Amino acid sequence: MSLHGTYDPDNIFAKIVCGEIPSVKVFEDDEVLAFMDAFPQSRGHLLVISKTSKARNVLEAEPKTLGRLIGAVQKAARAVTKALDPAGVVVTQFNGAPAGQSVFHLHFHVIPRYENEDLGRHGEGMADIEELKALAAKISAAL
Repeated sequence: MSLHGTYDPDNIFAKIVCGEIPSVKVFEDDEVLAFMDAFPQSRGHLLVISKTSKARNVLEAEPKTLGRLIGAVQKAARAVTKALDPAGVVVTQFNGAPAGQSVFHLHFHVIPRYENEDLGRHGEGMADIEELKALAAKISAAL
């Protein structure tokens, strides 16, 4: 998909927001949801999404939505850092399929990086749900 198009209300993240598809939540409020990535690039990889915006990417997002999301991204990154003690944290956001975007619902990735551990490929290898739940609980406790 290109940078421009119509929001698909049946995308997987919209279905997660509506409760049609389960997720392992880390935190949420009325506007933002943070949950574990089911196809993580590293231990503790999570996603932060808008629950209210119909933006497919950062180019379409409302400034107020971006402000709310980046605040939640910082909160998530701080909790991951405190809970998992990574050597670093990658915060990333893709816009358009050629840039690596695979779900066309505005979202940010928070990816912990560990010394001497390679980063997995984006969207490759589904995680064990029990491991995700344990990581989510640990990260949530660090909020």
